[in-house]
Amino acid sequence: MTTIFSRLIQETRIAMSNHSDAPTFQWSLLHPKYWHTWIGVGLMFLISWMPYRLQRFLGRKLGLLIMKFFKSRKKIASRNLELCFPEMTGGEREALLKENFQHMGLAFFETCMAWFWPAWRIKKHMKYEGFEQIEDFKANKEGVLIIAVHSFNLELGARAFGVHSPGYGVYRPNTNPVYDWFQYRGRTRENKCIDRRDVKQMIKRLRQGGLVWYAPDHDYGRHRYAWAPLFAVEKACTTTGTHLLASASKCKVATFTITRDREGTGYTMRLDPPMDAFPYDDADASAVYTNKFVERSIMRAPEQYMWLHRRFKSRPEGEPSLYD
Repeated sequence: MTTIFSRLIQETRIAMSNHSDAPTFQWSLLHPKYWHTWIGVGLMFLISWMPYRLQRFLGRKLGLLIMKFFKSRKKIASRNLELCFPEMTGGEREALLKENFQHMGLAFFETCMAWFWPAWRIKKHMKYEGFEQIEDFKANKEGVLIIAVHSFNLELGARAFGVHSPGYGVYRPNTNPVYDWFQYRGRTRENKCIDRRDVKQMIKRLRQGGLVWYAPDHDYGRHRYAWAPLFAVEKACTTTGTHLLASASKCKVATFTITRDREGTGYTMRLDPPMDAFPYDDADASAVYTNKFVERSIMRAPEQYMWLHRRFKSRPEGEPSLYD
């Protein structure tokens, strides 16, 4: 156990040697108040080595349990589906909702995979499409802003992307320092991370020809935002961060998706060609344009998207909440 623990610390120091703001191991992390987190992460490590098909089976069962006991999240997801797909029948939305929660359960197991699987095991289950473009980007020294959506398997997708072509992910620190330490270590095994507040660093990396992943599909509130259509909702609070990063760095903008196959064998990673008409000079137009690509990414596997988020919580002045 001591050897494993020492190796973890050593690997983390190596992985974070180029990250001045990275969370580092402190002896205070061994305080008894964090023991439950250490136990939880230890279980994640053990779970990651279970047979893959067994993990998928257990993940779906876990998702159904979550659906049964977390009524508030079920209500939010159901409402989002109703708002986005009014043309669906109630039965169709209910079937989609049930499958969505099964994929939510799978997300826990895929986080274990993302943090602890060796690269060879990641590659074994991944099919890459469109990634030959990256060599052209590198040859031309072009930075690319990779637009992703919050699918339940995004954690694994980011790791698998890095196994193929390392880049920079936008990072949100966790308030639990032990979990944050492990989360950062898991996410920087091949990639590097940038604090989501460090916009200057994102722009710098893009100007240098780097790959930066960015997820503009959530409601981040009224800060650098525009009202743009998303599915059947005419006014969705949409970040204009995509426009800020793209216009400041003059980078290319492309979309990336990861979808689980239905055969239970693995995943398809798809990198689309860069957006050929991205409106670099208009923040509002870029929000509308980006949302169309967000819709396309979601519709590749709508059952795998994170519908439990209150995507439409922000409303224009005078308009009622959509979740009452």
